[in-house]
Amino acid sequence: MALVVKTHIDPGALASQLRAAVASIDAEQPLADVRTMDEWMARSLEGRRSPMLLLALFGAVALLLSAIGIYGVLAFAVAQRAREFGIRQALGADRRTILTLVLAQGIRTAGAGILIGLAGSFAVTRYLQTLLFGVSAHDVPVYTGVTVLLFGVAMAACYLPARKATRVDPSVTLRDS
Repeated sequence: MALVVKTHIDPGALASQLRAAVASIDAEQPLADVRTMDEWMARSLEGRRSPMLLLALFGAVALLLSAIGIYGVLAFAVAQRAREFGIRQALGADRRTILTLVLAQGIRTAGAGILIGLAGSFAVTRYLQTLLFGVSAHDVPVYTGVTVLLFGVAMAACYLPARKATRVDPSVTLRDS
């Protein structure tokens, strides 16, 4: 049997009075597991909360791995093109031009990945709908926020190799040729 009581005072202080009232009606009826409605709601959502926390943890790890991967690929590309950047600077290209060139390469790669990811997420929303709580499957602010977050992480991962490309010394590059 369940008993629900609406009160404006502390429910813990009311428990002893409720036990006495229930005992006066039926001494055989125990009153156990006294909780507030917020506690009951939290308990009912535990089955959904655990998989969502695990999914959020996996998402954070995936975001970190993607940032490391983008950084690694772009750093390798910058190392391979160091001679080109040195020659460009010797011919008059300024650091901003080199920085823009490398960042544009990273933006193209990240943009393609984001577009593929958005298409994939729209394809699997039907399957993830059961795990979502308080968010619809096609929530535009959520998609926009995630896209901006992913793009920001990709830009941060691209910035370090791009900055390294601007520090290539043209005299050393031309001498080593």
